[in-house]
Amino acid sequence: MKGPERVQAALEAAGLPIEVVNLADSARTAQLAAEAIGTELGSIVKSLLFLADGKPVLVLVAGDRRADPAKLKDLLGARRVMIADAERVKQETGFTIGGVPPVGHLQPLPTWVDRSLGRFETVYAAAGHPHAVFPISHAALVRLTNGQVADIT
Repeated sequence: MKGPERVQAALEAAGLPIEVVNLADSARTAQLAAEAIGTELGSIVKSLLFLADGKPVLVLVAGDRRADPAKLKDLLGARRVMIADAERVKQETGFTIGGVPPVGHLQPLPTWVDRSLGRFETVYAAAGHPHAVFPISHAALVRLTNGQVADIT
């Protein structure tokens, strides 16, 4: 099953009537995604994989913000927090950087959602490919990912 199909299946399994949207233009970065969709940079969800003492943690951050490893370290009670490299991202999620979605991973990942995403009624997340996204409300994103909301940026 291709990336966008895995994401669509995860949305359907959660009972969400959301369709993955294929874009003509690349949405590989938050800036490109915002331009392709015609929305504010902050409404783009960046799905970032961090390693907390070597264990994978998914962090969902607004496109106009940067995740703060020090805040993550405190939240997780970890000694060491670092962003995962491309190989580890692919290994843990099954997706390549530039298309990592918040759902549809190889295994469930503990997920943290930055509070700043709540500024937007609708946010847009990658759907498993650099040209695929899906719209979702902040509340539905938190439910879908079983995410914990915190100030991470």
